[in-house]
Amino acid sequence: MWHSDQGKRKVTGGRRKSYRTRRSFEVGGYPAETRLGEAIRRVHKTRGNTKKIKLLVERYANVAIPLTGKTEKVAIQEVIENTANADYNRRKIIVRGAIIETSLGRAVVTSRPGQDGIINAVILSKK
Repeated sequence: MWHSDQGKRKVTGGRRKSYRTRRSFEVGGYPAETRLGEAIRRVHKTRGNTKKIKLLVERYANVAIPLTGKTEKVAIQEVIENTANADYNRRKIIVRGAIIETSLGRAVVTSRPGQDGIINAVILSKK
């Protein structure tokens, strides 16, 4: 993917002429689209010699319980709702803001699995 505004049009609607070729710092990646199953992670090199762990498939989530102040690692039973994208909702893709069903109850995902490599969530209701 190429993340640059060179191919876009001006505010006036006119075409913007390219004054140079594509650069490596404009290169982007495809979304991880995390789903349920046995854990699969991919390490992606980023700028500045750092690494980004992309979580492709995961079965467990770290669920925080605000009333007790504790966090437990629990299995995700299913993805209830994903308001970020109707297609993600249909395909049960886990992104930040998705509502998941766990043994502790419903929880909302607070981490970015495709960027962080882990699923963190906060409990919404107690069973």
